[in-house]
Amino acid sequence: MTREEALKLVQEDGFELENLPEEFKKDREIVLAAVQQYGQASQYADDSLKKDKEIVLAAVQETGYALKHVDDSFKKDREVVLKAVQQWGEDALEYADESLQNDPDILAIVNKDK
Repeated sequence: MTREEALKLVQEDGFELENLPEEFKKDREIVLAAVQQYGQASQYADDSLKKDKEIVLAAVQETGYALKHVDDSFKKDREVVLKAVQQWGEDALEYADESLQNDPDILAIVNKDK
């Protein structure tokens, strides 16, 4: 499989990242395309890309549930947690760092959705 074929595949179905060879799970462009299509594909990305803020933000904007699969440092990142909560509501808080679970701005978004 070529890089171009892999990129096209994940653009159509981000979940396909799981089935790609490891070299493609380390390819930033392929991983970014996958998480933009299917946020949870972040769990199949190379660990180095789970620390890439652009990829993390794209994943949580597609589905806040992706917060579960990102590097722990982003679970403490207010911007990332806000995006996850905006997308997935209160359920995203389960994966946020405890220090942000009572943040007034984050709770305001959660309570607005109720």
